[in-house]
Amino acid sequence: MGYNRNVFSLATLGLSTLVLSIIAFGFGAIVGSFLNVVIYRLHTGRSLQGRSHCLSCATPLRVWELIPLFSYLGLRGRCSHCRSRFTARYFGVELLTALLFVLTMLYFATDVVLVGIFLFVMSLLVVVFVYDLRHMIIPDEYVVALTLAALGREFYSAVVVLGTWVPFLYSAFAASTGALFFYALWFMSGGKWIGFGDVKLAWPLGLLLGSGGVFSMVVFSFWIGAGISLLLLALMKLSARSGGKPFLPFGLGTLTMKSAVPFAPFLIVSFLTVLFFQVDVLALLSYDFFL
Repeated sequence: MGYNRNVFSLATLGLSTLVLSIIAFGFGAIVGSFLNVVIYRLHTGRSLQGRSHCLSCATPLRVWELIPLFSYLGLRGRCSHCRSRFTARYFGVELLTALLFVLTMLYFATDVVLVGIFLFVMSLLVVVFVYDLRHMIIPDEYVVALTLAALGREFYSAVVVLGTWVPFLYSAFAASTGALFFYALWFMSGGKWIGFGDVKLAWPLGLLLGSGGVFSMVVFSFWIGAGISLLLLALMKLSARSGGKPFLPFGLGTLTMKSAVPFAPFLIVSFLTVLFFQVDVLALLSYDFFL
């Protein structure tokens, strides 16, 4: 008896694209609200249990102050008790997670199993993205979780769906090649060009993309990193000329050409670009823009 992917299709539930997007957005915003707690309390020794509260006056937040996205907008980013500002990161994480959940639901709608795996992956990536920006550290436990998710996806896609290990072997080889490239950069620079956490992160991301996407992910990560870094340098120059403070957010201090910057966000953005939009760097390089 052959495998029928339609058994696991979200389309069998009769959900329209609009309804599916709304459900995914709302669910993603709720998950993003929880991820904010995870990001704030991770490696602080604090439990994820307990009520959320204002970090300035310690007043517990009421139910109507905990509605994802809407509470932040309704309160204009301030505590209703002491009027101190909440960091915009809370709103950003909720919105980012919601948008990633919509993309995931729509992209993998033909297979509920892949939807579940990649919703978990997106949640992990949001935490890694923000945590590396704040602390310039990639938590090992999240790399392990990503690796397990990637292995689970490959086992499902290769063995369960196709009935062969061959695609997994190709994907594992491509992911290892990408990770080895980052390892070479880390080794040759003594950790100055790239962190070892980025080396470990590259493997599960490469495995999730498969053999066709690893090269594009590696190249795009450097393109995106260079573009954003140059943009920030330009903005800091303009800010300094206008009398403003030429400092970066996230505690990175002043940016120069020799500054150490977190690389995981660039790697993650590159991964998402290749995954959802199927961007191929070789196709871009071979395209004649002057036609």
